[in-house]
Amino acid sequence: MKQLLSYIYPVTKTIESKYSGKLEITWYNGKKHLNSENANYSYGSLQRILKYGLEKTELANVKSILVLGMGGGSVIKTLRTDFNYNNTIEAVELDPVIIDIAKSEFGIIEDQHLKIHCADAFTFVKTNTTTFDLIIVDLYIDLSVPDKFLSTEFWDNVLNSKSSKGTLLFNASVKESDMVKVENLVDYLKTKVYKVDIYKKVNNTNTIIITSSL
Repeated sequence: MKQLLSYIYPVTKTIESKYSGKLEITWYNGKKHLNSENANYSYGSLQRILKYGLEKTELANVKSILVLGMGGGSVIKTLRTDFNYNNTIEAVELDPVIIDIAKSEFGIIEDQHLKIHCADAFTFVKTNTTTFDLIIVDLYIDLSVPDKFLSTEFWDNVLNSKSSKGTLLFNASVKESDMVKVENLVDYLKTKVYKVDIYKKVNNTNTIIITSSL
């Protein structure tokens, strides 16, 4: 019924989160989205943005993926459904409320090919000893990437979690005010990897960064 009504007007349920503030699960035009107060967290514009980034990567030889910032799991759905990716995915999400929403509302459930860590991504990569062929970084609180996820310390640990020929896909910025920090990070990454591609105004909003190694 909600799905049918959503073609007439949005149907929204609100959930409070310690980490993310007010979250909204909204049916709109027959599709369910997860939103924060000001941003789409999953299954809307964010899903289109990350799909655009994935289309720019070579998934054929990717055997393992790490997702930092799982949200409602829309990138996992995109990988499974649109790219037929059936290999290992590990996902990190700080907010247990969002993990519960991903499971109950969107069917993102652990199995032999998906492991979900309820953890701070900054701490996770600091202690991680596994390497991944693709690391997707999508770490927002509402519209902002917290400063610690733009720091060289964090990115050194991300690079250490990448396999020797692995790729990084970073959903880097919405706000113009963050672009100086993002550009400084790009300069730093260029000293560490073979190639850094920048795609601005993806879906008319976000900056995507993709790195490649030799």
